[in-house]
Amino acid sequence: MEIFEILGVILALLIGVSLGLIGSGGSILTVPILVYVVGIDPILATAYSLFIVGATSLVGSARNIIDGNVHFKIALAFGIPSLIAVFLTRAELVPLLPDYIVLSNKTEIPKSKLIMVLFSIVMFAASSRMIRKPRHKNIAKQEILTSFIPLASQGLLIGTISGLVGAGGGFLIIPTLVFFANLPMKKAIGTSLTIIACQSLIGFTGDLVHQEIDWKILLSFTSVSIVGIFIGMKLSKRIMDGNLRKIFGWFILSISIYIIIKETF
Repeated sequence: MEIFEILGVILALLIGVSLGLIGSGGSILTVPILVYVVGIDPILATAYSLFIVGATSLVGSARNIIDGNVHFKIALAFGIPSLIAVFLTRAELVPLLPDYIVLSNKTEIPKSKLIMVLFSIVMFAASSRMIRKPRHKNIAKQEILTSFIPLASQGLLIGTISGLVGAGGGFLIIPTLVFFANLPMKKAIGTSLTIIACQSLIGFTGDLVHQEIDWKILLSFTSVSIVGIFIGMKLSKRIMDGNLRKIFGWFILSISIYIIIKETF
């Protein structure tokens, strides 16, 4: 391994810690590390990211199942429609969008830029709500929503947004599970990891036909990331639900501001 590959593998620890601690941040960290540190082609890096995040989330999901932090009914009702929406959006909707979007003042904006700005606005709104104090004193005692149609409709919406931007995962899933389904934060993280694992690993199988995979690098990255998720989960057990929500909120707020600055300037 070259020095940058070794550095990239070490940074993979952060990917796992992020997934274990707040149930998200995997793809948003993995792709830049693979592209800018290891020097992997961005398209291939996206495929690698699916496997690394998927395998790491799968291990985290198994641990959360043992701890009783996965709500299976919600995972199925929300996750399956979300998965279908991601697939259809990537396969049918994205190719139909023009490369440049013309605004009312005849300004032309690249499709990718507009999508990322819209994504950052959604993230900003979600983060501000996570940071704010909940109106109810004990959010964990609210009735958990398990009705199929409302959860499926949210899954379709979140899946469509995730499909458009090619990322999103826990950044969008967790706020929905907390504020729409009324899941406690730690249960939302465990359920989110289960959904992310299924989405990512199924997505990776589609890349196996088109991409030449360097399994040595990929498995090295994944192994270190899995170590990281155990560290993240251990840390999360020491943090109260309300504080965990705030950590999540501030994290995605900083990412949303970064995206807005990057895409605007």
